[in-house]
Amino acid sequence: MIRSARVRALLALTVIAVSLYIALTVPVRLGLDLRGGTQIVLQTRSTPTATADREATDRTLEVLRGRIDALGVAEPSLVRSGDDRIIVELPGVRDPKRAAEVLGRTAQLTIHPVTGVAAGQDRTGEPALPDESGRRLRLGEAALTGQQVTDAAARFDQESGAGWHITVDFGGAGRAEWARLTGEAACKPVGDPGRRIAIVLDDKIISSPEVAPSVACGTGITAGSTQITGSFDDAEARELALLVKGGALPVAVETVEQRTVGPTLGAEAIAASTWAAVIGTALTSLFVIAVYRLMGMLAALALLCYGLVSYAALAALGATLTLPGLAGFVLAIGMAVDANVLVFERAREEHAARQRPTPRSAVAAGFRNAFSAIADSNITTLIAAALLFFLASGPVRGFGVTLGIGVLASMVSALLITRVLADHAASRPWLRARPHLSGIATTGPVRDRLLRRDPQLMRRPRRWLAASAMLLALAGAGIGLRGLDLGVEFTGGRLAEYTTGAPVDPDRARAALADAGFPRAVVQSSGEDRLTVRTGALTDAQAAEVTRTVGALGGGADRVRDELIGPSLGEELRRNALIALALALGAQLLYLAARFRWVLGTAAVTALAHDVVILLGVFAWLGKPVDGVFLAALLTVIGYSVNDSVVVFDRIRELRRRHRGSPLRRVANQAILQTLPRTVNTGMGAALILTALAVLGGDSLTDFALALLIGLAVGTWSSVFVAAPVAIELQDRTGGRRRGAG
Repeated sequence: MIRSARVRALLALTVIAVSLYIALTVPVRLGLDLRGGTQIVLQTRSTPTATADREATDRTLEVLRGRIDALGVAEPSLVRSGDDRIIVELPGVRDPKRAAEVLGRTAQLTIHPVTGVAAGQDRTGEPALPDESGRRLRLGEAALTGQQVTDAAARFDQESGAGWHITVDFGGAGRAEWARLTGEAACKPVGDPGRRIAIVLDDKIISSPEVAPSVACGTGITAGSTQITGSFDDAEARELALLVKGGALPVAVETVEQRTVGPTLGAEAIAASTWAAVIGTALTSLFVIAVYRLMGMLAALALLCYGLVSYAALAALGATLTLPGLAGFVLAIGMAVDANVLVFERAREEHAARQRPTPRSAVAAGFRNAFSAIADSNITTLIAAALLFFLASGPVRGFGVTLGIGVLASMVSALLITRVLADHAASRPWLRARPHLSGIATTGPVRDRLLRRDPQLMRRPRRWLAASAMLLALAGAGIGLRGLDLGVEFTGGRLAEYTTGAPVDPDRARAALADAGFPRAVVQSSGEDRLTVRTGALTDAQAAEVTRTVGALGGGADRVRDELIGPSLGEELRRNALIALALALGAQLLYLAARFRWVLGTAAVTALAHDVVILLGVFAWLGKPVDGVFLAALLTVIGYSVNDSVVVFDRIRELRRRHRGSPLRRVANQAILQTLPRTVNTGMGAALILTALAVLGGDSLTDFALALLIGLAVGTWSSVFVAAPVAIELQDRTGGRRRGAG
């Protein structure tokens, strides 16, 4: 035991030291809303085969989004402006010129058989293009295009020393066509030009490899893959791979503007949000200390280490930190607090159950007994974060990145750092002599009252379900009668750019526009005397009022651009986000079903759906906007909901093993009462930081914090009065008391 404690201590010191080094040496990339970035305006052009209309522009936008994701730019902003323009904003891009070149390339990939070498004035009528060596090759009709490409990746050939190349994989009918094409070329003698296959990108031969002698005539290459070779360096190979994989643009585009833009959140808003986060975290730490005394103080210290570890992980991975991305860390802070509360409450139970236990034995038992609940709640959250990262894009993907980092950091904080600190403190002789200072020697006021009253909450579970059904009906009425006020990210709106007589501070412009009746206007500086204002749909009178407001601040304003813009969360992005979310919920259900049986897994997902509908309904009744920030808050609420239900179900599973044959409603009631102190203390800790964000965070965080506060309250209710009653009803209906509850 002493050896394992030393190993944990050494590991904790190593994690903290490495994190501190990274935090001091590697800067974190801030998103467009916090720091600004590069803005590129692209205009689609009509070609002989395509018209630059609104539909083609929308398709082009989705291809560009895939290229930007492949470039590694997190949290980009892409909106359609008018019928034929796309505004791309890239946070943290160091080489905007290269980004513009990559985005602007059409990337039309075709693969042709080579029919011969063009000599002098070729008159065959077949197209002839120069290859890598300068020879002009005559090409037959294109046999394959980029549409048949399923994957492309840059690879370095270490064995042969040939350097970088690009592997290209074909799918579907492309595999058979590739086999036919290479099979025909293999029938030509070695050295004959007809044995070559030309790979053409934007009317330029980038590679024309000869089919190897080992390939059989008429059979060809059946593996459905090839390599693009050439004298590429690593950057060129990766750029070419992302162009091939991302697909061709439906129409050609050209860069018409390229400039640096300011953040969408002002310095004052960022400062207010920072102070709110600091004060909220401090209040949460003070609450934990007040409840758990010395152990709470150690948990607060571990929370500071959590902040250091998560910041270092964010910097090391090169992730981009944005305001919606902070939602993932808010959830992770709540999970870190929750893990500590779970451990300390289990330690209190252990201390009360044993005769004269030592603080060290109680702490060790607390960590041992709380591990399964902590692991299950974190694993379900990590499953969702991973699927959101791999399947979604835009702000939803950014949320998945920060959530995954935050959850892993919270587990390190709670299970490693808190454990090392608690073990060290609990083994001190002075604490053994004064166990009341530990904070785990008493059961706490919540548990004492529950033990005295022993309420039977699950005696009539249908009453709770009826109450929840009424809440759902009220929320549904709000959605049906008032509708959801979708933000600019979902609906699009209007963009106006002004030149002013004098420089205008964006913070002052935001405040003035809010006073004039445009509280959701997004204001950015785009030069010393230029200001961009992005709003929802405006009438001409409202647009004139915006112009007057800006002009009053800048000594006059000339509107140099006034365009309708499309949604930054386009249809395909929304569809991918919904698919990712559905798969994440399905994966969580499968995991919970495997861990707790299908009855409890289904009950947890039912409670989650209940929380989502009520949150949407409340925002509909309040007339609050449903935008990208709300989307991040909604994902956070889903995480809270699953986490709460898992803790209750973990205790149900434990009690069922201990009291086999007991009815589920009796076991569920006992589990709810035993975990209620954890629910109250965790909820209070999270509510303190969210209240600070709502009161002090300014307009940028008020709606976000409000959504989380509503979600916290509803999630606490549903984990007790929805999930457990649903499980009981399902169990009674299926008649499998033992089999269903696990």
